Amino acid sequence: MDTHAPHASLILADLQPLLDPAPLRLETGITRLDNGLLVVAVRTDLHGCKGRMLDWWFKFFETTQHIKWWHPHDHVEHRGWDSHWRRGESYVGASIHAVESLADIPPVAARLKFHDPAEAFGDARLRTATEAGDVSAAVYARIGFGDHAQLDAHGDPLDGDMVHLARDTPFGCVLRSRFYLGKSGAQPERDAADELGLALLRHCYTEFTYLSRFLPSIYYGEHGNGEKAPLPW
Repeated sequence: MDTHAPHASLILADLQPLLDPAPLRLETGITRLDNGLLVVAVRTDLHGCKGRMLDWWFKFFETTQHIKWWHPHDHVEHRGWDSHWRRGESYVGASIHAVESLADIPPVAARLKFHDPAEAFGDARLRTATEAGDVSAAVYARIGFGDHAQLDAHGDPLDGDMVHLARDTPFGCVLRSRFYLGKSGAQPERDAADELGLALLRHCYTEFTYLSRFLPSIYYGEHGNGEKAPLPW
């Protein structure tokens, strides 16, 4: 994260507590930063899943059918990854185009460019949390909306940021998600209304709940990370 960019210091300060597994003041809900940016927080329990499976999923899905498995109601079309995406290897640095609705909000085009999550949390802090077992997967992306989403000189969408942070637990893993919306406008309260945040909250919780139902089977069936499925008998 460019700490000199507008909003960056406030977003960074809001993100840091996610690395601590202790309960947060806001696990699921919406709020605003001091500059008006809309914050959407979502906590989802992924039973039977581990962080390595979530990270693998972003290296695997590549079709409209795949994203419809992920959210049968809201996901409409996968318009493709760019050339930086390498199936089974890496999604960091890659951009994706898709069309999706957010609960009752009609479908809209979306563009995401994925970054190294160390940019969002700091390399040392993220490494320490990972080594302590407090983080098992981290996903960070810049996001934009519309067929002509605003991009900076590096091809990064300017509308907002997205973070997913997983921590393995005995039942599977817990996922903390954060979205920061309204970055590209002069009036975030107008450009990113509360209704958008609540719709995104429901969308995110629903898509990862759906994902948790089938991800282990797909992961083992595709020999994700070279793993063989454990035998139940």
